[in-house]
Order: sequence, then C-alpha cells, then structure tokens
Amino acid sequence: MNFFEYARVALESLKANRLRSVLTMLGVIIGVAAVILLVSLGEGTKNYVEEQFAGLGSNILIVTPGKIETRGGPPVIGAAKHKLTLSDSRILEKKGYLFGGVAPVVFGTAEVRYGSRSRNVPVLGVTPSFSPVRNLHVEIGSFVTESDVEAKRRVCILGRTVKRELFGNANALGQIVKVSGGRFRVVGIMQRKGVSLGIDLDDIVFVPVRTAQDLFDTDALLEIILSVRNKNDIESAKELAKSLLFKNHNRHEDFTITNQAAMLSSLYTILDTLTYVLGGIATISLLVGGIGIMNIMLVTVKERTNEIGIRKAVGARDRDILVQFLLESTALSSSGGIAGMLVGVLGAYGIRLLVPKLPVEVPSWAIVLAFTFSVFVGIFFGVYPARKAAALHPIEALRYE
Repeated sequence: MNFFEYARVALESLKANRLRSVLTMLGVIIGVAAVILLVSLGEGTKNYVEEQFAGLGSNILIVTPGKIETRGGPPVIGAAKHKLTLSDSRILEKKGYLFGGVAPVVFGTAEVRYGSRSRNVPVLGVTPSFSPVRNLHVEIGSFVTESDVEAKRRVCILGRTVKRELFGNANALGQIVKVSGGRFRVVGIMQRKGVSLGIDLDDIVFVPVRTAQDLFDTDALLEIILSVRNKNDIESAKELAKSLLFKNHNRHEDFTITNQAAMLSSLYTILDTLTYVLGGIATISLLVGGIGIMNIMLVTVKERTNEIGIRKAVGARDRDILVQFLLESTALSSSGGIAGMLVGVLGAYGIRLLVPKLPVEVPSWAIVLAFTFSVFVGIFFGVYPARKAAALHPIEALRYE
C-alpha cells in the first residue's frame, strides 16, 4: 500500500464513526483554540502597552531626584533626600546637544473652581517643551509660553475632563478660574487623550513651571523629561545627562535617569512570561485531547482485531498496520487542529468586534505552533495503540470475538 491508500483507508475508518471522531477531536479543538486566543490576548496587550508609551512621547529619558541602587523604575515620589531644580534643566537644555527637548515638571494637587463648581485635580507646572516631548497638545487656544514662565503669569490650560466638569458646553477661553485660591486665566484647552497607563490625561491642569513653584511653595522639580533626537543615541544621551547633572550637583550622583525603553522592555518581559504561562495552561487541554485520542484508538484496535487478523493473513506487514493506525490518530488530531485554528482565529476577531477596548492581536506564529503541536500530539499518543495493533498475532486476531 502507498501513502494515499493508507490515507484513504484512515479517512473511511473515521467516517464510519463520525460522532465518535468529532467527540474525540473536541479536546484538540478546544486546546488549539485556547492557545490561539490566550496568546492573542497576550500579544494584543503588548501592542497596547507599546502604543500607550508611544502616545506619551518617544525616545524618552526621565530624570528623577534621589539615587537608587536597584533596578526596576524611578524612585518613589517624596523619597529623595536631594532635589532637582530649574538650574538643572537649564544646564541640560544649554549643553545637551543630543536632546530634542528638556521638560522640567512640578507636580501638585489643587482645588480648581469656577463659580459654584470645583474639583481637586493634579496640577502640572511645565514649560513649552513639555507639549512636544510628552506628545500632549493644545486643541483650542495656546499652551504655556516662555514669557509665561519668565513672568510667572497666572495662566492655565485645562484638560478636557476639567473643562467639561467646570464649564460644560460653555466657552472656557479667557475665563478666570481659581486654582488653590489664586486667580488664573484659561488660555487653552488640551486635546482629548483619555486614560493612558492608568492616568486620566484629560483630568489635569497645566500652568507655567515657575508659577507652579510659587503655588506649591517649592523650588524642587518632580522630574525632568528629556527627549533624545535619535533613538540610536539614547545610551549616549543618558551618559551626557548624567555627566552634566553630576557636575551641577557638586560631583554627587543624587539623581536617577530612567530609560523609557528599558521600562518598556521590563514590561515586555513580564507580559511575555504571562503569555507563555497562559499558552502553557491552554496546552494542557491539548494533552488531554491527546489522551482522548489514545483511548479511542485503543478501543478501535479492540473493535478491529478481526480486521487486523484478516489483513495480516493476506500479507499485510506489521509496518502496514502500524502506519494505518498512526495515520488515523494523526488524521484525528490534524482535523481537530484545523478546526481549532478556525475557532481560535474567529473567536479572537469576534472578541475584538464585541469588546473593541480589549486588545487582541493574532500572531501567525501562534497559529502555526498550535497546529504543529496538535499534529505532534496525534502522533505521540497514537504510537502506542498503533504498535499494539501491529504486534497482534494473526491467528490470535482471527480467533478474537
């Protein structure tokens, strides 16, 4: 018998027991679909995180006060013994030839009031560089200007949520609001950005950085954000910033420079591990499906013992019987794998349509891997029943009832 003859006989055998074959394939279908769905969710989450970081600027270095000796992220706010000042940001801006922008930031929370309406919101003291560096732009009006910073003007730019809560549909430009009791003129309304990495970027008020220092009675900065002109120069830019600040701090390294790309890489490591764990859990159902295939094939060997005896009596070799039953188990797992691929891909796109906010991305490698593993499962769990069938003695097989 040639391969095609083996395949024809195997398919005829499966067709003879359609319901049993479908129920046997069900475990493989569920396993392959689960692997594709869970890996797709993991990959989609990675892409979502990358988009969120990209939405807050690219090629970013973040300088925070205080020195940390361990890896993992910037120091906790308020934990630093030393501080960053506007003098540091001016040095970086003047001598940082690798930087496309230097954005010092002062942070505080304050009550913002207009008429009888008020809300407590984060207030960021910034310079004009903050907008391009952090990719946050004004939609109506203007952003903070250099003259606003130098003159310590009491002007503010409202996020979309703040504007809606205080003014509703009314025009806010030129109106006077009270920020922590002080009178500020609204000069701009930010573009809508939504929630990014757990922060509502629309629920923020921006004021000139020196005005914010007076407002919160501090000369310290929360952080200095640096945008590097070329992504290939990020490490060089980090060393340059370190050198400039080291000199400006009387040769004390009492600051930390965090690479946003490194933070993203750490998140990728966590998400990759989570994806592999989820994929591994889904693979267990594939193994269960393989055990189901082995069980059914053992039953099939018992049921077809007489057939095996007749084939051997007319000249079939042990190898022919082995290949025959191995092809049947492989056909079961392959058919289940193909059906599982369709279910998994359609399920992933169905989730994307029903829940657009849920990140789902179907990687081609997950489809290929899941199908390949399903075929391997069929071969692996089909070997024992096939060998058992091939080992039957023809006379004993013919006598079997």
